[in-house]
Amino acid sequence: MTAVNPKVFRTYDIRALVPELVDESSVYFGKVGDADSYQAPLTPEGVEEIGRGLADFFGETMVAIGYDARISSPEWSAALARGMNRQGVDVLDIGLATTDMVYFASGKFNLPAVEITASHCTKELNGMKIVRAGANVVGRGSGMEDLADLVISGKFKQSNSIGKVIKRDIMDEYMAHLMQFVDVSKIKPFKILADAGNGVGGAPARKLFSLIPQLKVTELYFEPDGTFPNHEANPFERENIEEIIHRIPLEGADFGVAWDGDADRCFFLDEKGEPLPGDFVTTLVARHFLKITPGASIVYDLRASRAVKDWVEKLGGTAIAERVGHSYIKRTMRAQNAVFGGEVSGHYYFRDHYYADNGYIPLLAILQILSEADVKMSELVSSLGNYYISGEINSTVPSTEAVMDRIKTKFADGAQDFRDGISVEYTDWHFNVRPSANDPVVRLNLEASSQLNMERRRDEILALIRQDS
Repeated sequence: MTAVNPKVFRTYDIRALVPELVDESSVYFGKVGDADSYQAPLTPEGVEEIGRGLADFFGETMVAIGYDARISSPEWSAALARGMNRQGVDVLDIGLATTDMVYFASGKFNLPAVEITASHCTKELNGMKIVRAGANVVGRGSGMEDLADLVISGKFKQSNSIGKVIKRDIMDEYMAHLMQFVDVSKIKPFKILADAGNGVGGAPARKLFSLIPQLKVTELYFEPDGTFPNHEANPFERENIEEIIHRIPLEGADFGVAWDGDADRCFFLDEKGEPLPGDFVTTLVARHFLKITPGASIVYDLRASRAVKDWVEKLGGTAIAERVGHSYIKRTMRAQNAVFGGEVSGHYYFRDHYYADNGYIPLLAILQILSEADVKMSELVSSLGNYYISGEINSTVPSTEAVMDRIKTKFADGAQDFRDGISVEYTDWHFNVRPSANDPVVRLNLEASSQLNMERRRDEILALIRQDS
């Protein structure tokens, strides 16, 4: 058996603690080896074992590997490649890359692929996002359990050959791919603030902006730095976007955009510095793609505002609700040949990007939408109509099961859906409460017909959720 802790294998990815990065200033200090999956340690030796397991799991002659800006990522990438090479498998090393670049490589070259990343998490963590050839996701229910069993058993195939590492810079190919999604001649000369959070997204963003010269872009933290010295690479937490919120109106920008650590998610702000909810961005981008592909199917996560379904159906498309999580969204998109999918969390998926998520295509879509509408970003959002949402609210609770039971009983008179936690529909309001896959946390998303009703219902449900806390 290997020394790899089975808890590093999670629902959607591999995630682990890098022990040598834990010091007295870390929230993980003294917790190495704790039962929490976020705190299960993984060494380069363990990464090499995972590389061997992945080589056997994929059963292919070559695997693509990319890595993010984290301090540990280059070492982990090399260790993963060593493990694959030991099994006789060649590695296409695309180097420092965003997760969506790895998905692109997987689709374009028809290779299984791995991105070394812990996405938006703190510097002490790292992990892997894994796809089969064609950017087909590996997660719980789609191979992650088999991979975990293989690695933990340590029963790897014996190989009579040693694989090699082939380095390839795919940036230009990736840019050509992105530019298929936009007509540059129709983009107006916007002023943009863009924050890469010292993650890996700065280099592709800079290259992309250079191909649209009419844009005037102020770069914030485009240089990769795995210590994340300015703020965590998670723009979905308000504390990490305070600077861009302040600077957008001060500098007269038309809007702002920010990416998470591996740049597969993007976050938008209007010209006032007001953050835009992911379900409203989903609605705007859905409208754009329905204009290009009339009658298409759009997949959205069941937490989302009714704005998504309302507008998709209004424009003649088919709106398909799916449970939260990229593996579920991608599976349904493939099955329905959906042109676009979106999640509240800022993941946006595209049929012509191998049904995978991408952090730059939404930006290109927003640029074209704003140019055609010739209005400010806030006016574009206002054009969706009146939808009053709570945003996602997390609560740490003693028992997620007890919370779910209380919700089910209390709101038994509503139309209930149990695909992902509990969703309850009423005529003038609806909500979803779902437990975290990894922590004693439940997440509430709620929408109502007025701000007053939203706040009243939100507070009512939060009180029920937190009554034992």
